[in-house]
Amino acid sequence: MTGPVTRNMAEPLRRTYAAAPSPKLVVAVGDCAHNCGVFASAHGVAGAVSDVVPVDVEVPGCPPPPEAIVAALRGLTGR
Repeated sequence: MTGPVTRNMAEPLRRTYAAAPSPKLVVAVGDCAHNCGVFASAHGVAGAVSDVVPVDVEVPGCPPPPEAIVAALRGLTGR
């Protein structure tokens, strides 16, 4: 996931997460997905990804460096 979760997408995200088969992994990529970044006080923002669905790993940065994203994915998959 990237970016903050908007109010109109919070419920579709919950439904999508619930419909996905296990095992499932959620990666919050970037500062906006982690803590809403510059959009933290915006009217249309419901919150960070972890406020809506369980997050397995967060990759900080605005934007995060590609090697950090790859490292996070490799850490989750064990590869």
